[in-house]
Amino acid sequence: MQAREWLALFLLPGMGAGRLAELAALGPHWPDGWLAALPREAATALRLWLDHPGRSPLAAEIAAQEAWLAEAPSRHLLHAGHPAWPTLLSQIADPPPLLWAWGDLAALEPPRLAMVGARRATREGLTNAATFARELAGRGWCVVSGMALGIDAAAQQAALEAGGASVAVLGCGVDVIYPPRHHRLHERLREPGGLLLAEHPPGTRARPGFFPRRNRIVTGLSYGVLVVEAAEQSGSLVSARLAAEQGREVFALPGSIHNPQARGCLRLIRDGAVLVREVDDILVELTQWAGIALPPADAPAEPAASSAEPTCTSDPLLRWLSSAPTPVDALVGLSGLGIAECQRRLLELELEGRVAHAAGGWVRLSGA
Repeated sequence: MQAREWLALFLLPGMGAGRLAELAALGPHWPDGWLAALPREAATALRLWLDHPGRSPLAAEIAAQEAWLAEAPSRHLLHAGHPAWPTLLSQIADPPPLLWAWGDLAALEPPRLAMVGARRATREGLTNAATFARELAGRGWCVVSGMALGIDAAAQQAALEAGGASVAVLGCGVDVIYPPRHHRLHERLREPGGLLLAEHPPGTRARPGFFPRRNRIVTGLSYGVLVVEAAEQSGSLVSARLAAEQGREVFALPGSIHNPQARGCLRLIRDGAVLVREVDDILVELTQWAGIALPPADAPAEPAASSAEPTCTSDPLLRWLSSAPTPVDALVGLSGLGIAECQRRLLELELEGRVAHAAGGWVRLSGA
């Protein structure tokens, strides 16, 4: 199914994102399977659009959405069949059926960690958010957040300034700047390395009810969530709960027992979240959990090849391999390659003496 068909389904009367996601999970064939699965009113509207598109009320809205997408090559409509669809999202209980995207789809390629926290953050909290985001970016991770005031914005801005990637999931349309003071950050997230995502069509204004639902996408996109600073009654704790329900790792920075903005993090740690002092506390945990292996921060740069000797072709898979075994399924998710292509490249790299198969996955050999 292409973007037009997904738009038609999304816009059907009485459908809604939740119902559409439920039906999509059944895997109906297009269009007959959908016509059989849809409620009567929605099925009638879809049949009219299929047989007489000019007479269908759906036609004008679909044309408007397609026109918005066509205005810039950086605008996309993601769905489960799209090459850039994040496979981690398909693992959660209620994935969004569609995501409007504006920016650099390559931001979805690195492994992702959500960073969330207080809107009314302390100076220490903002500094910690920026410090962790910069180092994560330097270690090849993408920072996912919600472009909210405080910790979210500090983390995303720092990741981008460090030359890394950041994805913002909005509780409005991707073309709506909320909060308004983040005009420049919104612009930066549309440039290389940044990406804006929303499950709502362009032009949709922010509403209070959209933000709790938005949080499930922030955590669902990510291998884990780091709570930098949070009060005891905080939306960040909702994100942490969602992450745990989704099977993601929850991390929290400790703080003073006298700081109200640290009490939420201390509560998370008491309840089992991983206490974080430095980025390696996160990466070691995720390496064990998801088979993710990245070079350490102080890994030496690869020496330049001598012009007197033949050089091996560089393969992007090497980026995701280190001395710690990485399973093939993790490599498929990280690299975006198909399983057959991933296995073919691994075989070629093994024949070149650059990788080897070990218990638990594949490792990069010394000097590769």
